[in-house]
Amino acid sequence: MIYLNGKFMPIEEACIPVLDRGFIFGDGIYEVIPAYSRKPFRLPKHLNRLQHSLDGIRLKNPFSNDEWKNLLEQVIAKSDAEDQYLYLHITRGVAKRDHAFPVNVPPTVFIMSNPLLPPPAELLASGASAITAIDNRWIRCDVKAISLLPNVLLRQLAVDVHALETILIRDGFLTEGAASNIFVVKNGVLLAPPKSNLMLPGITYDVVLELAAANKIPHEIREITEAEVRTADEILLTSSTKEIMPIASLDNQPVGQGKPGPLFARLHALYQDYKATNMRGHSCGCSNS
Repeated sequence: MIYLNGKFMPIEEACIPVLDRGFIFGDGIYEVIPAYSRKPFRLPKHLNRLQHSLDGIRLKNPFSNDEWKNLLEQVIAKSDAEDQYLYLHITRGVAKRDHAFPVNVPPTVFIMSNPLLPPPAELLASGASAITAIDNRWIRCDVKAISLLPNVLLRQLAVDVHALETILIRDGFLTEGAASNIFVVKNGVLLAPPKSNLMLPGITYDVVLELAAANKIPHEIREITEAEVRTADEILLTSSTKEIMPIASLDNQPVGQGKPGPLFARLHALYQDYKATNMRGHSCGCSNS
């Protein structure tokens, strides 16, 4: 069951007019929210990011935060999985094809849920591979726009060589991954690129930095050079659906020792403990790992 413009229905019955501006122009935004044990993860933070994206394309939010919460709870209840990821998709609506914003047109609102599966244990144990590419996207990457063709093309570069992710470099500095945020570890210090219009402000990115601060893990938020990425002791990937994953190979060269490092192990354990405590109501007892 999905939600589309005020109705719940099987996804097979859902349809939109061909003149929807999301279809014609990619004129819309989206948000992805994990839910653990049927509880949305950091919902206020996700709704704040949703509002930021709507503001970025000058589209009025169709619902209040309480209305979003109620809708999402209904979508979760109608889905079978205990752990889910919710996909919210809002376009400027249906209008004749004209670049200018239409007037008094209701937005298209679509919500669906899919099962949220944990990252493969073998990748957590061995580490994933990644490649690098020039970040040639637009300069409003902080807006979670549905027009994702540049990200799709960059991610496909990784898929073509059986890698997990494409790490993006712009003007000699790390921005993010094609579908993730990227951290670098150098000499025991966790390095994070600063939030800007050149990267999506990740919710998991925030959690990792909060965990580092709370557990006295040395960390810095600053610009990270391409050379620092290529000589990193560890590289970590974060996203709402992948949580925290280690990158053990970059452009066919080992990262550090070519396997997941100690800071990944500690942050992964801390994240699982945070998730268990805050989302499932119990501690996994692994925060000191």
